[in-house]
Order: sequence, then C-alpha cells, then structure tokens
Amino acid sequence: MQTTLRLQSLPFNSVKTYITAALFILGNIIMPQLVHIVPNGGVTWLPIYFFTLVGAYKYGWRVGLLTALASPIINSLFFGMPASTGLPAILLKSVLLAVIAGYAATRFHKANFLLLVAVVLAYQVIGTLGEWAIKGDFLLACQDFRIGIPGMLLQIFGGWAVINYIIRK
Repeated sequence: MQTTLRLQSLPFNSVKTYITAALFILGNIIMPQLVHIVPNGGVTWLPIYFFTLVGAYKYGWRVGLLTALASPIINSLFFGMPASTGLPAILLKSVLLAVIAGYAATRFHKANFLLLVAVVLAYQVIGTLGEWAIKGDFLLACQDFRIGIPGMLLQIFGGWAVINYIIRK
C-alpha cells in the first residue's frame, strides 16, 4: 500500500502558518545548540538550514520564509550564533532555501532525493555567489562546500526522511 505525500502551501492569513513556522523556528533554535556542542559543528552540519528546508518543502514558501528569517536572527540575538557579521550571508542562504524548496514542492508535488539534491545545490551555489559578493572573499564564501558537505547530506537524506515519513500529515 502506497500513501500519497501531502505537500501544502499555507497562506499568510492562516494561524496554522504561524504555528507551523513557530515549530520549525524552534527546531532551528534547538538543533544548532546541540550541534554547536561539537567543535566546528555549525560549519560542518549547517543546522540552521534543516528545518527551513523541511518547513518550506512540506508547508510552502511562506512557512519557509518565516522560518528562514526568524531562526538566524533569534539565534544570533540570544546565543551569538551566527555572529552578526555572518548574519547577512546566512539570511541570504536561508531565504534562497525557503523560496527554492517551496517552488520545487509546488512545481513537482513530490520530495525525492534528486529534487532535494537540486534544491540544496541551488541554494548553496547561488548563496555562495551572494556570500562572495557580501564578504568579498571567495574561499570564505565556499566554506559550506569545503566543510559543510555533511550538513548538505543531512539536509538531503534527513530532509527526505522527515518530509516523507515523519510528518506525513
């Protein structure tokens, strides 16, 4: 028996949008705190993006956008991570992830590995170019590709599992 994956696109005028976004924001606050216990955990596992991907893919770009904007800002204000100097690049990548993931879900109505690879690579490549423009340092901008491969794989495989099996509703 195969069940159909239900992807939604919640509107801004729905309370469910804000409650759902709040849950993903909470995930994006807790997960980085756990990952940052390990030295270089943040730059290796890229935890601030995980629930943005899942939220945007499963519940639409609006939930993703709320998560993408609020999570890094709250983390920076309360925990100093990301540092305020890194916040613009992380916000850029987060917003790109929300928009690209929301678009892919709406366009293809499924979440398979190939689509998630495309989403993660798209936001990372475009985000890296933006980060390069912001910081003026190409090697620093490529940090996610040099150090963050485990985090990208977590987004792809973990995101696929969460979207397809854990939050089935």
